[in-house]
Amino acid sequence: MSEKRTGLLASDLIKLGNLQLVGKLVSEELMLGVHASKRSGMGTEFEQYRHYEPGDDPKRIDWKLYARTDKHLVKESSAESNRQIRFLLDLSGSMNYAENGMSRLEYAKLLIASLAYLGYIQNDQMSLYSLQDGKVNSMASGASSSGKQAFNKILFGLQKTTASGEWTTDFASNGKLQFPEFATKSQEQLIFVTDFLQVGQEWLTLIKSIASPRREIVIFQILGDNEVDFNLTGFYRFKDLETGKEIELQAEAVRDKFKESSKAYFDMLEEELRIPYVNLVQAKLSDPLGMVLKEFLTRRKG
Repeated sequence: MSEKRTGLLASDLIKLGNLQLVGKLVSEELMLGVHASKRSGMGTEFEQYRHYEPGDDPKRIDWKLYARTDKHLVKESSAESNRQIRFLLDLSGSMNYAENGMSRLEYAKLLIASLAYLGYIQNDQMSLYSLQDGKVNSMASGASSSGKQAFNKILFGLQKTTASGEWTTDFASNGKLQFPEFATKSQEQLIFVTDFLQVGQEWLTLIKSIASPRREIVIFQILGDNEVDFNLTGFYRFKDLETGKEIELQAEAVRDKFKESSKAYFDMLEEELRIPYVNLVQAKLSDPLGMVLKEFLTRRKG
């Protein structure tokens, strides 16, 4: 991402130890002055707010938002949606990868909490699932709900998550849909939060199989800075967080090959995912959450 990194850093937000507060803070950062397209990604047109000014009609103040933020904000535009939003969190072992005290899983939780707070404000239908050991598991009890109820369920689900194991499934080999959770015919949006690192083509096969006109898919690919830039020096013991295998290498000796392979993989992903109803948003652990979400909210779907 070339945009200047300004805004709330995940490394600071995680210190709060409160996902609800994180969601509120990041959402408030986005609320002022953000215009999004009619298909901004959360299932509705993102509403632009500004502070109330003398001469404005008090009726234009969003009083429900005031009750949650203690701020007099004037709503510029709005749109309604009856689509459902389903968050899908990758809980394979590689989500435990960390840099500078921030793990990929922690970043993912902050990201989902922030998106869920936006959904809370918009009264969207929301639910949360995990992707682990080749299975899709519900992390929020009960059916999909909306508003505060959905937000609280998602926060509860996020707080108890741990990552381990491999994301393995025979889905890619037999080409048949193995997950009844994706068989719904209703309008919905699936938001995947993952590193999107794969052994074969399992992630790509899954995404391509479930993308459809009734189902928008957004993939947040969370990566470490060193996974992209690889600025390490000296000897390191590298460990596969899913299989436990280890190898010791001198960083300088493998840097060029690593960067070449990484670039080839990321280029391949971008090319393969240039398909209708699919949107890939890549983020580094050092990227401010507000910057990442702003890109998501303002990007037009193809």
